[in-house]
Amino acid sequence: MPDETRTFWTGWQERLRALSNVPPVLRIVWDSGPGVVASGLVFRAVAALLPLAMLAVSRLIIDSIVAVVSGKRALQSDFWWLVGIEFALAILAGALGRVVDYCDALLADRYTRYVSVRVMEHASQLDLAAYEDPVFYDKLERARVQATDRLGMIQSTGRLLQLAITTISLSASILFFSPWLLLLLVICVVPAFLGESHFAFLGYSQNIRQTPVKRQLDYLRTLGASKEAAKELKLFGLRGFLSERYQQLFSGIYEQNVSLARRRLMAGAVLSVIGTLGYYGAYAWVILQTLRGALSVGTMTFLAGALAGASSNIQSMFSTFSSIADQALFLTDLLAFFAFRPKLTSKPNALPAPRPIRRGFEFRDVGFLYPGTSRPVLNSLSFRLEPGERMALIGENGQGKTTIVKLLARLYDPTSGTILLDGVDLREYDIEDLCREIGVIFQDFMRYDFTAKENIAVGRIEEKDQRDRIVAAAQKSMADSVIARLPLKYDQMLGRRFDGGVDLSGGEWQKLALARAYLRDAQVLILDEPTAALDARSEYEVFQKFAELTAGKMALLISHRFSTVRMSDRILVLESGRIAEDGSHSRLMALGGLYAAMFEMQAASYR
Repeated sequence: MPDETRTFWTGWQERLRALSNVPPVLRIVWDSGPGVVASGLVFRAVAALLPLAMLAVSRLIIDSIVAVVSGKRALQSDFWWLVGIEFALAILAGALGRVVDYCDALLADRYTRYVSVRVMEHASQLDLAAYEDPVFYDKLERARVQATDRLGMIQSTGRLLQLAITTISLSASILFFSPWLLLLLVICVVPAFLGESHFAFLGYSQNIRQTPVKRQLDYLRTLGASKEAAKELKLFGLRGFLSERYQQLFSGIYEQNVSLARRRLMAGAVLSVIGTLGYYGAYAWVILQTLRGALSVGTMTFLAGALAGASSNIQSMFSTFSSIADQALFLTDLLAFFAFRPKLTSKPNALPAPRPIRRGFEFRDVGFLYPGTSRPVLNSLSFRLEPGERMALIGENGQGKTTIVKLLARLYDPTSGTILLDGVDLREYDIEDLCREIGVIFQDFMRYDFTAKENIAVGRIEEKDQRDRIVAAAQKSMADSVIARLPLKYDQMLGRRFDGGVDLSGGEWQKLALARAYLRDAQVLILDEPTAALDARSEYEVFQKFAELTAGKMALLISHRFSTVRMSDRILVLESGRIAEDGSHSRLMALGGLYAAMFEMQAASYR
């Protein structure tokens, strides 16, 4: 079997299977606005029957005129009523068209809002590992785009229903006069439909293949016009390099698209001629029958209109159906995204987080391997974090410090071993409730394009309207002095994404992030490089309040600055995913091992 033929039949099989995507998507559409959907369907159904009604009235009007002109009879008393009815039907058709457009516009907005919220809510429930898998991320990106880009399919489904009702009504009238006319129309339209469907499927397949390249193009386009990259692009002279790479990648996609479009153009032109021949063949037969006296002029006009309408509607039906089938293929990733379930979930009847925590956390022989990698990050790691204890994790990059944080917050489960909280496996607790008792400020904390108040409030979002608590948290982290300089103070929009936004320095952003930790007031506080962007004076001032921030809490601190680390009660030195040294600053210095060497090395740079 030739490759083109095999591709054709394979494409059709996949397309027909993809139609199973339509019912669940229509369910989503219905849920987004039942009233709007129902109203739109009723108006479409009425509008679909108007063409046949107008042709029927027109037939009576024309036959009456021919009879009067030929002298066969006088003008009937109901003639002008027929003209008025046709006029009223024309007005109704125009009005219904606008009403349908209005319903479509309402539905588009409601659907966009509904499905976008569903995507956001579902994405927030997925495991962190999903976002670190490039294959899944490609699917997620397509699902995000498809969430709103499939509005055309939804409107096409409503249009298909309207076309179907119109076509059935017109076809029934043609069938009454001659079944062969209808059969001729259908036979001549099928080749064009199959050809369009074939090339539409090739377009879908090509789009799937191009997704990774398009992601690269999006990245390069963003990189070439981002504030974050602007300095290095200028200093390193990267403008030409990025532009050239973008053009090379885009040229490959462009050539593929042009090749497919050219083939589609040639095949479509040939196949459209067949459909035209079918319509004009049927039209010629109607004219011939009228000349022979078998049909009246009104009936000829009626059939000519019915043939034109049926031919056009049959082609539109096939084309719309093909479009729906092809767009249903694109919905595969959206529905697969909604069907994807996180692996890290709370068990039925999961335990609430202990309040207060009495025995702390315990890592027992914990090992961890990131998905898709072969090198363990942690190897048989065992330690305890006691209530009220301030512990620091240090070590070179890649030794598992941040991984420990992710495991403790249950963003991942260990590959081997067990993590206990108050003697109970961490997996026995309700995840959301556990998270409420853990405050984490990561090194790559988010800089939200929100107001200053909201940037702090994300630490405990349910208290976003508690201004006094937000102000108190800002004072503790020294973010209040940053906010005092802003034109609108706590109501100032931050970042440059929106009009009126004000950007901050790295250190100023970090003070806002620390304020989130104060506001959260959780039992467990995790700080990953909390002062990395602060100058020496600010760092000193922050850690003057470090005891206040961690009083009565378990604190886990990751830092490369030993001036920060030495304030901890206990220090774990990680090497090759294991604990190389464990003790207080004075004990580890006396030990004269890895910690002491690293401390002396850093201290020497300040002498």
